[in-house]
Amino acid sequence: MPPLLTLYIAMSLALLLGAGLLHLIPKLGPGGKALSAWFCRAPGLDIMIAYFTVVPMIVGPILGAHYHNAWWDWLAGLGVGVGAQVTMVMAWTVLHELANRKHLKGPRIVSNINRRVGRVRNHTAVWATALAVPVFAIVRLSEYIVYPPLTWLIKLPKYKSGDWVNVSRHKFEGLVGHDLIWCLYCDWMTGIWSLGTEMLRNVESFWCPIRFDSTKKCENCKIDFPDLDNGWAPSDGSMADVDKALSAHYPGPNGDNSWFGHPARLTVEGKETD
Repeated sequence: MPPLLTLYIAMSLALLLGAGLLHLIPKLGPGGKALSAWFCRAPGLDIMIAYFTVVPMIVGPILGAHYHNAWWDWLAGLGVGVGAQVTMVMAWTVLHELANRKHLKGPRIVSNINRRVGRVRNHTAVWATALAVPVFAIVRLSEYIVYPPLTWLIKLPKYKSGDWVNVSRHKFEGLVGHDLIWCLYCDWMTGIWSLGTEMLRNVESFWCPIRFDSTKKCENCKIDFPDLDNGWAPSDGSMADVDKALSAHYPGPNGDNSWFGHPARLTVEGKETD
């Protein structure tokens, strides 16, 4: 058997085995349920997601290049890793739907959207979103290694990742197969993106509290960066305005250096604390 084919089969089976274990663990009593819950929240979720997404894209190229140590073997190994991931998702989808047949005849997200845009377009578009997996993996890694030093260097607020990066849609009744795997994907990436946005609010308001010159950009960005309309210096202002904004909102090295509208700055009455 060709080495790359052997690698593909081995990686596909390893991923399917991992998925099977995730279904088995909650059935192993209180300890199993606790472990399952840990895998549903960061940092446990990060380990689980890395196993299914990042590891195959690293192991594949390494083992693929091991045979001849050429760039095309590295690329072929990457293809094997990605192919194993796709195979695992498709195989798990079929198996999960077979195990939950009672839900297949009822309302489903995939069936509804297939009727609206067409099956081919819907499934092609869904798989296109999978290209974002490496992007979200990098964002999550940066939340681990880039932001934490800022919490002690300049006293930006710390965050409990598990409150943001977690999954729970598997508990929703009727989500099976295709619907469940893609809803969990959205569940995961939404938390990562929201946490990253929250961290970036602190960074922007701390280092660059200046409104954009483009009115349209200000309108678009104020949803994610509320301080834009609540403290940033005007785009046609002066550095004195920036200095005033910084002095008004940042008390010093031992104070609260969160973004201006952060809940930690507000009292019960909704007024900013001293």
